[in-house]
Order: sequence, then C-alpha cells, then structure tokens
Amino acid sequence: MKVVVQRCKEARVTVGGETAGQIAQGLMLLVGVTHEDTEQDVSWMADKVAGLRIFEDETEKMNFSVQDVNGAILSVSQFTLYGDCRKGRRPNFMSAARPDQAERLYNLFNERLRSLGLTVETGRFGAMMDVSFTNWGPVTLIIDSRG
Repeated sequence: MKVVVQRCKEARVTVGGETAGQIAQGLMLLVGVTHEDTEQDVSWMADKVAGLRIFEDETEKMNFSVQDVNGAILSVSQFTLYGDCRKGRRPNFMSAARPDQAERLYNLFNERLRSLGLTVETGRFGAMMDVSFTNWGPVTLIIDSRG
C-alpha cells in the first residue's frame, strides 16, 4: 500500500462538478493499493498516517499529528501510484490491485482512520475526479507499507 501524504490548509475533490469531499486543515491523501496488500497493511498504514507528526508546535518543530491538531483527512483512491514507468512511455499498471480488492481495502483504510477518531472525507472510487488543495509548507511524504 502506498500513500502520498500532503499537509494542507484545505482540500476538495469534485466529481462531475459536484463536491464529493472537502476539508479544512489536515491531510490530503492519495491512496494506492497493490494486489499483495492485506488488512494488516491497511491497519499499519492508517495508524502510521494518523500518528505522523508533521504539524508544527509553538517552536515551529514538527511535533503534532493530525489527531493532535484536530485536523481532518481527504482520502482519494489513486491506482496510478502503482504505475511502472521504467519501460516505454506508457505506464504499466499491472502492480495495482484489481478494482474489487482495491475498493475493499481503500474503504477499510478510511474506516480504520475514522475508528481512530478522525474526520475522513473521500472522493468516489473509480470516478474521474478533480482534486484541489493548498499544500501547507509544502509538506509531502510518500509512505509504503512494504518498505
């Protein structure tokens, strides 16, 4: 499982011109699932994201998590995180999980974050989405449950 974590001042995802999810301060997540991922990967990733200390304290040191600052999460499914661009000019998406498995684990990931007390907004799985956000810092990290 791969997640691109971006600290944001605000984020929004629209589908067909309608807002599907929107948050103020928090984390904008792009979430990719590979066919090898399990529920253990989902739990590990949700715990990692929820506890990641990337919000600054009064001394401007990254010392607080999204939970600590009462931030929210906008989670967007992103199979292209598993695009392989090493050969040719067209990405190969063979490492991405099939839609049924990916959707189940993506939904489980969001539910795990909610169970940790976080507000989680989402896009629509499998839809063409427009994502906009203000990256704060900027702070962007890539987390991979496989190392």
